[in-house]
Amino acid sequence: MENNKKLAQLLFGHIDKTPEYYEEFFPQRELKEGAKVCRFSPSPTGFLHFGNLFTCFVSYSMAKSSGGVFYVRVEDTDQKRSVEGAIEVMLKGLSVYGIAPDEGVVGDREEKGAYGPYYQSDRKEIYQTFAKFLVEQGLAYPCFMTPEELEKCRASQENESIKGIWGQYAKCRNMSYDEICRRIENGEQWTLRLKSPGTLDGKCYFDDMIKGKIEMPENVQDVVILKSDGIPTYHFAHVIDDHLMRTTHVVRGDEWISSAPIHLQLFKVLGFRAPKYVHVAPIMKEENGGKRKLSKRKDPEAAVTYYIEQGYPADSVNEYMMTLANSNFEDWRRVNQNEPLSKFPFNVKKMSVSGALFDIVKLEDVSKNVISKMNAKTVFELSYEWAKEFNKPLAALYEQDFERITAILNIDRENKKPRKDIAKFSDIPDYISYMFDETFSSCFELTGNATPALAIEVLKTYKDIVNLSDDKDTWFSRIKELCPEVGCTPNVKEFKANPEAFKGHVGDVSTIIRVALTGRVNTPDLFEITRLLGEERVKSRIDMAIKHYEEEE
Repeated sequence: MENNKKLAQLLFGHIDKTPEYYEEFFPQRELKEGAKVCRFSPSPTGFLHFGNLFTCFVSYSMAKSSGGVFYVRVEDTDQKRSVEGAIEVMLKGLSVYGIAPDEGVVGDREEKGAYGPYYQSDRKEIYQTFAKFLVEQGLAYPCFMTPEELEKCRASQENESIKGIWGQYAKCRNMSYDEICRRIENGEQWTLRLKSPGTLDGKCYFDDMIKGKIEMPENVQDVVILKSDGIPTYHFAHVIDDHLMRTTHVVRGDEWISSAPIHLQLFKVLGFRAPKYVHVAPIMKEENGGKRKLSKRKDPEAAVTYYIEQGYPADSVNEYMMTLANSNFEDWRRVNQNEPLSKFPFNVKKMSVSGALFDIVKLEDVSKNVISKMNAKTVFELSYEWAKEFNKPLAALYEQDFERITAILNIDRENKKPRKDIAKFSDIPDYISYMFDETFSSCFELTGNATPALAIEVLKTYKDIVNLSDDKDTWFSRIKELCPEVGCTPNVKEFKANPEAFKGHVGDVSTIIRVALTGRVNTPDLFEITRLLGEERVKSRIDMAIKHYEEEE
């Protein structure tokens, strides 16, 4: 024990604080019973994957639904992989989806909260304090194995089930204090390894909140906890941070399950109570009859920037993520159609064990529903902000007349059964194209009983009677009154009972007018379209259509 203390002083003589100091400095949080403390801990690599966003969304939902704390901690101990400005990009990506940390890193080198620093690179002294404590307890030792020795060790373990530094391969585990002193005096580099108390027949048990009880062989490896530059490994750093930041639940991808025995062992040797684990299965995608992980190499939708660039509202993406996160969400939404998402009682136990299936069609359906419930002012404001960055021609159309574009977006909106034509803001240019001469594309294909000859009759008659000061009922009455003049019936049932007696019915007459004015057979309310096109534009398009059908005849 005496030698352990001498060794700790030799290795960490510059450390003058103790674990007890930090326990007092970072006290237990005063939160209501059941409140969860969760975190998002990105590396500054610059890419926010949909899977990262989803895991973060789960962590955030757990914290907020319990009245707890959600914080962001940046795991930047591997400086070689750091990308400048990456954290700013990542935080901006989270903020788009309403994920705002209660504490932690809130900007580039900007922090708030009493449990920082929240950049791991600024916590070196804290990690070394606990490393010194482990050396004092005889639970860690310096290892002088060279890269060549480590490679030779790896090669010799090729056919072994347990790889790494343990047992006979842990050459420095029982090195004497004098030998360690000699090597350090010679300038030899060392890493600090955990002296694992694990045994080959020992078991590690933990309850995962998604996957249930998990049993694994306990860790026997003497893993590196401090690298040769004194910077901790992820294993060591996150255990200390999660304890001192008083994290109650760790939400992470299930690829970390294999490391759980190491982490649980570190919590134990440090005398910490381990948090509860929530291992989230990866987002899957169907391909050729099978399933695979959503891939940032193969799938554009794997990048969170994809949803921003396409113009999916944040509310749509959040709503869709909740359908992936909780199997009972859609039933809740049907009953609570107008409640905010924050009212949903999120339950991690309702998450998929095997991994949710990503479905872009489902996302579009969810988004159409979300956008259909927005008022025209909201759709205008959100889509205009999007267009200024991602579709400047659309922004230019908006800027012609803000009041008119808001009215266009309000057609068949703000009623009991709003239309669901728009899934994302990048759909809007096509959706409104016929409302502007610059983007109108004429198409004169007819459906139903309409023929070019009938179209000529209808359009010539309609041009003479159209009056944009009419209200909707008067406008439609004029179309009905027009029908007998062109050999059609204003009554669809009458046509069905005796089709030979008529050229068509009021629906065919409306379709002819719709096609002439919009180039489409299916649009929102034709009366509102006509009113917003204006008399000059309406008559000009009718003339163009008449000319086309006359040439066709």
